[in-house]
Amino acid sequence: MSEDRPPYPPFTQETALQKVQAAEDAWNTRDPHRVALAYTPDSTWRNRDTFVRGREEIVAFLTRKWERELDYALRKSLWGFRENRIAVRFQYECHDAEGQWWRSYGNELWEFDEHGLMRRREASINDVAITEADRRIHGPRPSDEYGADIPLR
Repeated sequence: MSEDRPPYPPFTQETALQKVQAAEDAWNTRDPHRVALAYTPDSTWRNRDTFVRGREEIVAFLTRKWERELDYALRKSLWGFRENRIAVRFQYECHDAEGQWWRSYGNELWEFDEHGLMRRREASINDVAITEADRRIHGPRPSDEYGADIPLR
């Protein structure tokens, strides 16, 4: 498999939007191995209070995540970009094994290498309990909604 992940930096508005949508689409598969391929082999993450390094740890982290965050569905929105960096805000919804639904709000900072692979990811995330009736993210985004902003509340 190729180690290139276009589009490549430096990013334009168009290519940054493509990178954000590609990340959203991949994460919505809930396939840790597929998601991990978008990161450098030695990628470093901070996700809340957890620090991850390398694809093996990314796969293990995402496997645990999606074992407890059931029916996970994500939306990402471009916040800004510069050269090889992209800032994203996101929301996702999931429920736990007891049936409690959650909406998680967060911000991510991404840094890419010259091959378009993410070498650094920092995520700050807050969780809010919601009812099933409050849900607004019901699976992957339809293509006619690509680029649409995420409401704050």
